[in-house]
Amino acid sequence: MVDYHTISSDPLDLKTIHTIVSNHTKLKLSESTIAKIEKCRNYLDNKLKDNKNPIYGINTGFGALCNVKITDANLTKLQENLVMSHACGMGERIPDNIVKLMLFLKIQSLSYGHSGVQLDTVKLLIAFYNHDVLPVVYEYGSLGASGDLAPLAHLALPLLGKGEVHFEGKIQPASNVLRTLNLKPIQLQSKEGLALLNGTQFMSAYGIHLLLESYKLLYFADLIGSISLDAFDGRIEPFNDLVHLVRPHNGQIATAKRVKAFLEGSEISTQEKQHVQDPYSFRCIPQVHGATRDTLNFVEKTFITEVNAVTDNPNIFVEEDEIISGGNFHGQPLALALDYLKIAISELGNISERRTYQLVSGLRGLPAFLVDDPGLNSGFMIPQYTAASIVSANKQLATPASVDSIVSSNGQEDHVSMGANAATQAKKIVDNSFKVLSIELFNASQALEFRRPLQSSNFIEGFMEHFKKEVNFAKEDRIFHNDMQKSLDFLKQFNFDFDTLLFN
Repeated sequence: MVDYHTISSDPLDLKTIHTIVSNHTKLKLSESTIAKIEKCRNYLDNKLKDNKNPIYGINTGFGALCNVKITDANLTKLQENLVMSHACGMGERIPDNIVKLMLFLKIQSLSYGHSGVQLDTVKLLIAFYNHDVLPVVYEYGSLGASGDLAPLAHLALPLLGKGEVHFEGKIQPASNVLRTLNLKPIQLQSKEGLALLNGTQFMSAYGIHLLLESYKLLYFADLIGSISLDAFDGRIEPFNDLVHLVRPHNGQIATAKRVKAFLEGSEISTQEKQHVQDPYSFRCIPQVHGATRDTLNFVEKTFITEVNAVTDNPNIFVEEDEIISGGNFHGQPLALALDYLKIAISELGNISERRTYQLVSGLRGLPAFLVDDPGLNSGFMIPQYTAASIVSANKQLATPASVDSIVSSNGQEDHVSMGANAATQAKKIVDNSFKVLSIELFNASQALEFRRPLQSSNFIEGFMEHFKKEVNFAKEDRIFHNDMQKSLDFLKQFNFDFDTLLFN
């Protein structure tokens, strides 16, 4: 039986999106949504019959050409020209899962009945989504302000039977795939091209994808940090509830609680210690990881507001008999949130690399570079170099994109958010941070073996048993790149239920 999500007036939340994405759920429109889309389109058609005055984007040019009136006979050509002329993306093809999210979020935004699109246009977008017809969209081209213009133009081109799509494992002309699926291209009506191109679905799709990945990353940061804490013979007292209740940041409290849960029953954490304090990279895990968790909560609120919003322009209000040209396409809220996400995730990588550094430093009874006979063997010296290289790359990527702006459209679009650049930078940082944590896990697994016969917690020992099937103890030097890649693959293959990720 096919599982469907019904597009309706019910607001989306992150858990719902996670479920739709994870279960490959198909989409359909509710009857009330169909009625809203048709009502808005009929209103616009009647408005154009009765009103010959210029209405931006409907019977005028676009951007700096907003004062050029277009005749009724050329309204379809105007919209088609808009889509073709704006399909100017360059760079790498963005991942299929993000393109599919773009389709979903564009459908959601158009479903509210304030965009004036034809019902057939929304239905074709749904057909693309349900059949995994994924337009080829490129990394560069959006300034994150007049909507994600170039990326959304590439998303819209296949609706016209133009451009390319990724379908059944290969890139091919959209016209061929439409014929294969017996789908007819759309003849755009007034305002439709602008409705498809104005919007923040490139930034929003990246943001939603990165939120889900970041919660997964945070889970692993807490878990791997806990393993490293035991491997370093660290103290458990800094995770006591009392410490965090007198500085009650939500993320800090939740992180301390999760680390304690991971380490419950550990023989290593409860043995008598020879030291009274640990370095900050261990002792301050709740404060650092917790701050990132609080950041993710803020970013989630921003993006969930966005994906439940109308972000094209102009906006049509049928009941009020108003067509208003505004600026809901401007990506500033998303740009700031994405920059904040970049910084917060970079910090997970920064503190992870510091724990790796401590583990290889020959402290707490661990051999230098976590290998017997150091000197003959370099051991785990260079994996830490690689982690250091990656976290420095993250620091460079974390420079805020939103403080930049550049004039476009002959001065009409004189302030832009650069949120699209923030989005692609954030993805690189998240991907990089998985690599840094996989290196820490590789080191922590090796270090933990030097604590034998003492055991960590049942949970950690079970996790490590699975890990050691992929990456076993290194008695001497070998090609550690292969182990690091296996460690990364081990982390990436996990699928989590949503409640585990959030640890609410």
